[in-house]
Amino acid sequence: MYKILIEEITFKAIIGILEKERKNEQLVVVNAEIEYIDKKNYIDYAKVCDLIVKVIQNGKFMLIEDAVDEVEKVLFENFPQIKSLKLSIKKPEILKNALVGVEILRKY
Repeated sequence: MYKILIEEITFKAIIGILEKERKNEQLVVVNAEIEYIDKKNYIDYAKVCDLIVKVIQNGKFMLIEDAVDEVEKVLFENFPQIKSLKLSIKKPEILKNALVGVEILRKY
């Protein structure tokens, strides 16, 4: 089993339910761990990073949970060889005293 580690993809996006979150982009940080079996059928981590950013920025999600679900769906559609996916999306600027976000772990 091979595991791709992607740490701290950092970009701005519209994500959240508060009025200020709907109007102003905020910093988003994404981490992913992707397992697959066959190195001959490898997963291009650059494409994974590009897809993650594209999905979140284009989605303008109300809930982080919706963003996580959509990223999971798109990654699996593009890379069906994924055997497990650990994905977190965090919003470091939303609270002054905490780093908050959502994480999933899926095994296929």
